[in-house]
Amino acid sequence: MRSAKITRQTAETDISVEINLDGTGKYDNQTGVGFFDHMLDQLSRHALIDMTIRAKGDYHIDDHHTVEDTGIALGQALTQALGDKRGLRRYGECHLPMDDAQVRCALDLSGRPFLVWNVDMPTAKIGTFDTELVREFFQALSTHGGITLHIDQLHGFNSHHIAEAAFKAVARALRVALETDPRTADAIPSTKGAL
Repeated sequence: MRSAKITRQTAETDISVEINLDGTGKYDNQTGVGFFDHMLDQLSRHALIDMTIRAKGDYHIDDHHTVEDTGIALGQALTQALGDKRGLRRYGECHLPMDDAQVRCALDLSGRPFLVWNVDMPTAKIGTFDTELVREFFQALSTHGGITLHIDQLHGFNSHHIAEAAFKAVARALRVALETDPRTADAIPSTKGAL
């Protein structure tokens, strides 16, 4: 079973992440940041990753540390659950429409983190949530999950729709990349022999 549990405690946050990569998309995410919980639920459901996240942060400052540190912990959990990455499809992509928004994601579970972020949120806030934190989350996930992650906004004028399309596009691309390739189930998906 490809699963992991990570705990991360700092002076700013206290976070636990539990995932099962071979799940059905069951989720129970409670970070204290409502919109972020909604996005994590989408990530879990559409990637078919069972996910339980608990986070407490320094909300009296803002939501930044909570969102970023959750991305760090989730990336670490992905790395742990993937092990040597034997049998992975490795690559995934998705063009995802959501009303006015369309976001494209292409990713590689390469072990070489890199984020390309071509997304322009038209507003600074979605409710009380700072829209710049969407990028911060994906930067942390990419860095600590060892993911080459490209996210491109093709259309969109509603910040909520753009953010949600980004999370769902990443989720759907992850779902493909995390699948076992039946033709190479016992092989590392690289000519190097390691990822």
